[in-house]
Amino acid sequence: MAGFDRIDRISAEVARELDRILRDEVHDPRLGGTWSILRAEVTRDLRYCKVRVSVLEPEKRKDVMAALKSAAGFIRRELGRGVELRYVPELIFEMDTNIEYAAHISEILRREEEKDERHHP
Repeated sequence: MAGFDRIDRISAEVARELDRILRDEVHDPRLGGTWSILRAEVTRDLRYCKVRVSVLEPEKRKDVMAALKSAAGFIRRELGRGVELRYVPELIFEMDTNIEYAAHISEILRREEEKDERHHP
């Protein structure tokens, strides 16, 4: 289990450093709107890192993902400078829509509750 704690710490450090790099070093106009790095999941062999990204505005998602994918080499190089690792993992950016999904479910539940209150005061 100690190995998982180490991987979790590395993943958290990578996520923090990626956020800093994206905000301070990447100057791509497509990287606009409200976005965040939700988590980074580094594999046990440190070769790959799946980066979960959330973008609030649906119309900007495609542009943000394109910007991240085109800058992946630069971001990886900067990550190697900011985090001491034997291997700098290959970055795999993925869109995360869990926040949007949770908001959608919450809205459905709220509407159902309102219907129920109207029918059973």
